[in-house]
Amino acid sequence: MSNKTIREISVAWKEYKRPYVKQSTMAAYVLILENHIIPCFGDSDSLHEKEVQAFVLQKLEKGLSIKSVKDILIVLKMVMKYGVKNEWMNYYEWDIKYPTASANKELEVLSVAHHRAILNYIQSHFTFTGLGIYISLSTGLRIGEICALKWSDVNVADGTITVSRTIERIYIIDGEKKHTELVINTPKTQNSCRAIPMSKELLTMIKPLKKVVKDDFYVLTNDEHPTEPRTYRNYYNKLMAKLGIPKLKYHGLRHSFATRCIEAGCDYKTVSVLLGHSDISTTLNLYVHPNMEQKKRCISKMFKSLGK
Repeated sequence: MSNKTIREISVAWKEYKRPYVKQSTMAAYVLILENHIIPCFGDSDSLHEKEVQAFVLQKLEKGLSIKSVKDILIVLKMVMKYGVKNEWMNYYEWDIKYPTASANKELEVLSVAHHRAILNYIQSHFTFTGLGIYISLSTGLRIGEICALKWSDVNVADGTITVSRTIERIYIIDGEKKHTELVINTPKTQNSCRAIPMSKELLTMIKPLKKVVKDDFYVLTNDEHPTEPRTYRNYYNKLMAKLGIPKLKYHGLRHSFATRCIEAGCDYKTVSVLLGHSDISTTLNLYVHPNMEQKKRCISKMFKSLGK
């Protein structure tokens, strides 16, 4: 067995992996390798648990989230497995410990009043750019999905919007050359390709537009060129400031949509499908945090069923 360094194995692994993953996924892997893995483990030819555990704690101390660190370890493990398969290094089992999160971070969502205020404002001050925010609040679309939405995806006969592509700017590292590129892709996972019914209000707004717009134009720009997420995020932030609404990430609109669905008593499986989650547990972990009222109702229901 001739040992290779993690740097050498990474180079071979990238070439092996490239044909099987989306360009945007590959760009994310390369970024993780360049920024985190190679600087720390590039010259090593083994990956012992002790070193990996120390690396994890160091990254968390620098302010990375547990999720980001876990994403880095997924790539590190793939590189190690590839090295082991080719007999370039030994396999080591890791049992990595993470500090317990002090408190579950509250999801940032709009209040019902703010949610309604934004919808009302966009309805009475119509612009194509504003329509995107209205759609996000009414369907839970992600920013990349909104930017990639074309009029052909909007079906007024069925009253549905079909999500089949997403747009993102990815970071390309090609040897010494680094640049970014705007790519239009299929969405995050198979489940992200989905059809979502439009609310009555949204349908009323869109029906007259559909008669005059061109099918292959993008909804947000109403022309053949899309807006990229970064530009759209700036527009959104300015609009929120203008309406006096507290700062909220664009993704918070998706959280707000999901939260309203759960509050209205929609079943979790349906909410999960609407959001395009690949697994209902994602939806449950994110949005289902029963409050004391709901817990009391649940217990009194259970006692009723006992005939008490």
